[in-house]
Amino acid sequence: MSDAQASTQEGAVSPAADLLERIRRHRRHTLELLTVCALGLVPWTVLLAMTLPSVYEVRQWRVTWVGFDALLMVAMAATALLGWLRHRAVIVSATATAVLLICDAWFDVSLAFGTAGVWLSAVLAACVELPLAFYLIRRVMGMLSLAQWPTAKTAADSNRQPARPDA
Repeated sequence: MSDAQASTQEGAVSPAADLLERIRRHRRHTLELLTVCALGLVPWTVLLAMTLPSVYEVRQWRVTWVGFDALLMVAMAATALLGWLRHRAVIVSATATAVLLICDAWFDVSLAFGTAGVWLSAVLAACVELPLAFYLIRRVMGMLSLAQWPTAKTAADSNRQPARPDA
């Protein structure tokens, strides 16, 4: 019997079980952090809704929008490049691009309310930005479904200690 088999039979935690436990712990901490942040945003959002002015003069408007569109362009180019290279990081890039497209549609339409430009913004959002964003999300979900994820049963089975022969 090898040393590895002997140590496993003596009740030592296997590297796979240790990795799964670390992943489970990181997942739990991440979910706890996101839960606290989401709950913390509730009073902040209410406060903003009650205190922000409905009209505000903005400086650096051109820099803001050109910068945002440049960021969107970089995200799209990165997604295309990573896709051509068949690199798995395309999932992250495509998700970021989809989020930026949704944000762009929201800001374009909401900031154009009360102006003649609202119709063009709404058409671009409905016919270009949102369909492309949802297409990217659909593609990402398809790629994720191809990944080999451990099921809850697999993780639970790997946590069980092997039966000791002398027990």
